[in-house]
Amino acid sequence: QVQLVESGGGLVQAGGSLRLSCAASRNILSINAMGWSRQTPGKQREFVASITSGGSTNYADSVEGRSTIYRDISRNTVYLQMSSLKPEDTAVYYCNAVLISVTVWGQGTQVTVSS
Repeated sequence: QVQLVESGGGLVQAGGSLRLSCAASRNILSINAMGWSRQTPGKQREFVASITSGGSTNYADSVEGRSTIYRDISRNTVYLQMSSLKPEDTAVYYCNAVLISVTVWGQGTQVTVSS
């Protein structure tokens, strides 16, 4: 198993930038993939970005070109750098780790983008 701790959320003005961090309790290269999803009240959690153990990345169309997912292997941490933020990016952002038989989720971090 793995524990995930997110940080970096907060309040930012539209057009601004934010970096989210997800620290894992084990070597992230032993995890099939890690990623970020987000959720707003009354809506389903939606995929934002992911990075595989091999370093391949994938993004939702809604954040493509505005976000970068990357990792620091020495810190067992995955980051989501978001820029040109929009009010519709407001959500709770969750980090996840895809293991062989289960996906583990962090506790979430709130991102609020004001117009």
